[in-house]
Amino acid sequence: MTALRIVLQVLLVLSSFFLIMSILLHKGKGGGLSDMFGGGISSSAGSSGSLNRIAVGVALLWSITIVGLGLVARFA
Repeated sequence: MTALRIVLQVLLVLSSFFLIMSILLHKGKGGGLSDMFGGGISSSAGSSGSLNRIAVGVALLWSITIVGLGLVARFA
């Protein structure tokens, strides 16, 4: 159980970081973090639909990791 817990914790940290970055890169009313770098990321990354799919995928991974850590803690 210890190895599974460590793997899930590492996955949680990585997915949290990528979730924060993918949300910050979204272009909103104010432009977001992508305008801070000249807005080149939005033109090279394609449409915002692909960025939305990435954010939703990472959010699902994050949620599954949280549930997994809860199950490990409950049954350990």
